[in-house]
Amino acid sequence: MIEPQEQIDRKAIVVWRWSGFIASVVSALLAAAVFYLAHRFHWPGWIPVVLAAGVLAEIVLTVLVMPELRWKRWRYEVREDEIMLQQGVMFVKRTLVPMVRIQHVDTHQGPLLRAYGLAGITFATAAGSHQIPALTSETAEALRVRIAELAKVSHEDL
Repeated sequence: MIEPQEQIDRKAIVVWRWSGFIASVVSALLAAAVFYLAHRFHWPGWIPVVLAAGVLAEIVLTVLVMPELRWKRWRYEVREDEIMLQQGVMFVKRTLVPMVRIQHVDTHQGPLLRAYGLAGITFATAAGSHQIPALTSETAEALRVRIAELAKVSHEDL
């Protein structure tokens, strides 16, 4: 099978690193609460050690390792009759979404994406929704319009 040719914006790596950092801070705060409880109630000493190792592993994976790997694998391609998506690090998932199945298409932008001038595209079918996570805002808007036009043309052909 031919791989999709387009990549998402490289700034997605930074956004995913910030997301991983925020999630890791939350995990560290929960671990700190368990550390306190373990000390206060004299729980076994291995509990804080395992939690610390888990939080450290989470930081390494979600902040340092995974964002780069996710970006390298994420591909998409919008064709006249379908959209091809490829994602995944260990398990690569390839999806073909026929234009005739697309019911609507949206762009979305959270605070982190907005801070880096990025936006994502979500397109929905009756079976569910799919997304392209991080494109420049201009590219996302142009692609949203293009997908909407192609989907409309596909529906008119029926």
